[in-house]
Amino acid sequence: MKAVAAKRRRFGYRRVGVMLERKGMIMNHKKLYRLYSDEGLSVKRRRGRKRARGSRTPMPEATRPNQRWSLDFLSDTFGASRRFRILAVNDDCCRENLCLMADTSISGARVARELDALVRLYGKPASIVSDNGTEFTSRAILKWANDNNVDWHCIDPGKPQQNAFIESFNGSLRDELLNEELFDSLEDARRKLALWRYDYNNVRPHSSLKNRSPADARRTLELFEGSAPGALAQSEPKDYEIQTRRLSL
Repeated sequence: MKAVAAKRRRFGYRRVGVMLERKGMIMNHKKLYRLYSDEGLSVKRRRGRKRARGSRTPMPEATRPNQRWSLDFLSDTFGASRRFRILAVNDDCCRENLCLMADTSISGARVARELDALVRLYGKPASIVSDNGTEFTSRAILKWANDNNVDWHCIDPGKPQQNAFIESFNGSLRDELLNEELFDSLEDARRKLALWRYDYNNVRPHSSLKNRSPADARRTLELFEGSAPGALAQSEPKDYEIQTRRLSL
C-alpha cells in the first residue's frame, strides 16, 4: 500500500485498493480504509493555484551587467480613477532601469515582446528574478525563457525581500513620481515615466553606487570588464558626447 501511495500521490484509498486488487491483494473496504488512515496516507487538499517553481539552480549574484535582471509590476490611476499597470525591468548589478512600460493591461505575451526588445538593446541576461504573478508564470514567459536559455527564478510567495533590488526601486518610483504626480491620461503617464526614468538612470545619485548614477556605473563596469554588447559599447568618449547631444536636441 505504501509503495502504491508513494507512486500515486493523489490517489485516495479506493483507487489504492483497486491497484492492490490488480496485484491479488483483496481486502474489505473498511479494513482498507483503516490501514490507509493508520499509515497516514490520506491525500492533503491543495489550496491556492498551482505556482511555477522556476529554475532550481541557485540565484546568481549580480556582479556584472546582464548577469541578473529583476522584474515587477506597479499600478496607479489616471483620469477618472482608471487604473493602469507599469512593468519595471532592472539590471541588479548597476541598478539601471531598463524598462518602464505602462498600459491598461499587460499580458505574459506582452512581457515576452518587451524582453525581446530589451535583449536587442542590452544583450541577453544570464538570469531573471520575478514573483509568481500570472504574467510571469504564463506559457508565453515559460516558452520565452526556454527558447532564450535564460534561468528564470521565481521568489517564494509572500517573500518580496528575495527580490530586494526591484522592491527598493519600486519604493523610489512610487515616492518620487507616482505619489507626487497626477496623470491626465495614459500618454501623460508614459511621458512622465520616461522623463523620470532618464533622470533616475543618468542624474540621480545612488548611495549603493557611491553616489554615481546607474549609467555611470554601467559604463565603468563595461570599460573595466568589456562586458557590453556591441550596441552599448562606447569606444570613443567624443563619439559618445556627440550622440548624447543629438539625443538631447
